[in-house]
Amino acid sequence: MLQGFRAASQSWLGKIVVTVVFGLLIAGLAIFGIGDIFRGGGSTTVATVGSTPIPAESLRTAYQNQIQRLSRQSRRPVTPDQARAIGLDRQVLSQLITEASLDQKARELGLRIPDAAVIRLIQEEPAFKGPGGAFDVGTFRDTLRQAGLTEPGFVQEQRAVAARLQLADAITVDLPVSLAAREAIHRYTTERRAAGYLVLPASAAGEIPAPTDAEVAAFHAERKSAFRAPESRSVSLLVLDPAALAKPDAVPEADARARYEAETARFGTPEKRTIQQIVFPNDADAAAALARIRGGDAAFEAVAAERGLDPKAVELGTYTKAELFDPAVAEAAFALAQDSVSEPVKGRFGTVLLRVTRIAPGAVKPFEEVAGEVRTEVARDRARDALEKVHDAIEDQRAGAKPLADIARDQGLALLEVPAIDAQGRDSQGKAVEGVPDKDAVLAAIFRSDMGADNEALRTRSGGYVWYDVTKVDPAHDKPLAAVRDEVAAQWRAEEVSRRLAAKAREAVERLDKGEAVEAVAAALGQEARGADDLARGRGKDALSADAVARVFATPVGKAGSAAAGDGRVVFRVTAATVPPFAATAPGVASVEQQYRTALADDVLSEYIADVQKQAGVSVNETAFRRAIGGEY
Repeated sequence: MLQGFRAASQSWLGKIVVTVVFGLLIAGLAIFGIGDIFRGGGSTTVATVGSTPIPAESLRTAYQNQIQRLSRQSRRPVTPDQARAIGLDRQVLSQLITEASLDQKARELGLRIPDAAVIRLIQEEPAFKGPGGAFDVGTFRDTLRQAGLTEPGFVQEQRAVAARLQLADAITVDLPVSLAAREAIHRYTTERRAAGYLVLPASAAGEIPAPTDAEVAAFHAERKSAFRAPESRSVSLLVLDPAALAKPDAVPEADARARYEAETARFGTPEKRTIQQIVFPNDADAAAALARIRGGDAAFEAVAAERGLDPKAVELGTYTKAELFDPAVAEAAFALAQDSVSEPVKGRFGTVLLRVTRIAPGAVKPFEEVAGEVRTEVARDRARDALEKVHDAIEDQRAGAKPLADIARDQGLALLEVPAIDAQGRDSQGKAVEGVPDKDAVLAAIFRSDMGADNEALRTRSGGYVWYDVTKVDPAHDKPLAAVRDEVAAQWRAEEVSRRLAAKAREAVERLDKGEAVEAVAAALGQEARGADDLARGRGKDALSADAVARVFATPVGKAGSAAAGDGRVVFRVTAATVPPFAATAPGVASVEQQYRTALADDVLSEYIADVQKQAGVSVNETAFRRAIGGEY
């Protein structure tokens, strides 16, 4: 993980988000190790680390940034309810607590990153360099503006992140890995074993008669909790979805064709061009070079070489028109014939001459082939525009205490009535309930609510809304034997099979430990003797599962053992164990050592951060926290 921190710190964006990694590293520590939970009223401080406050606005901003990041990663909106369901709010809080703890410790130690060092870090960032390879103020400011960052805020954050990384490096850099540890790791990772074994299938348990009523009743009485019905709820759901409001058949052909023409590139493969460019300091030099190229006095490559450009630097790459960052370059490049050189182009990074060396034509589906898809998209977009009006109308009716069933009828929407659903989304028969949108988030909200509660509408990933009312709560309870007799009988039989196989396996292990051959024991049990060699930890082989292999490695050489194998058991004797000689220079040893060092560094850093927080003292204002995050808890 430390290697990841250092790698991330080489990028300006990585420096911003590396603190998230620190937070997630000790998410549990930051929350569950906190004492003195305050429940103040009007404070805008959500937490305090020692004397360092964490303002509500900082939490709110960080939380929204994380939601947006998750939305981009998943390519769909993440609602606040969904974010809270996965614990994102607490993770962000722990991140800020960790940052504040490390910042306070850095101040206590007098650790400060000088201005010159921060300036050097920013100037060395490749993303801020101009065409000549040097730091460019304009590029720097443009990049920050596109990222939604201010220059003072960015500089301040870079200073803080650099200090945190320096503190982490001072704690964990170059941790020694002893020779004994390296040899132990070598033995663990390279040991290979061989074993002879036999498999006892479920049929080896013999004929098992059906259990008597007394046996079933006794089994049920001993294991009532295994057949307990979880809490379930009856709920009414009113779903407002753009797709439900969309009417593709009502979209005129002219509107569909207009959308098709505006987004033609989506309906096929756009044209791509391989482009070369030479950057000049001014228009005059570019014009002079163009005259020499067109007059035959110099080739395009020769002009580039005269300007000290490496052939690789001349290659801009292969792009579609939309992929080119500079609009002027895009227009000029896609107006050129292949192998021709453009007029001087005023690009964002200077005046350039362009040459197109290859053209890959695009292929676009005709309108008739995608008309249905286009009409559906136009209809859904229009439905989204109308959706908010319907939403407001429903909210007005809800404010008037109108039942969801009446609202659904008035708005021409379907009402989903769910007779019973548990927290895992199953009905009373244990089957998954279908038709519930964004099931995880909706279920979490349903089980936070109660009968008669005034619930806010939930926003769905598709951009719609869900209103819900809990109409009945059926608490968790023990199921009567009559309702689960078949399940009880099946479980009784499974345990009887397991018991009989375990008994046979014990007898077989005893015989093997007394010196009988695997072949003889297998034959006596009517099974086939097998063998396996080159067994490695953590990997199954043939009929031996990973768990069975783990048992093989836990058993001394020459001894026997058994392990579960699906619905049967495997009985084995370990016949050999080999470990190649340890050589510090052998391939892979350095990699394994580095992995161990990284894991050790993570442990040391986690312990250090926990100690810093313990010494500083951490308190959380739960009321301010809930207010900053928003929503019901």
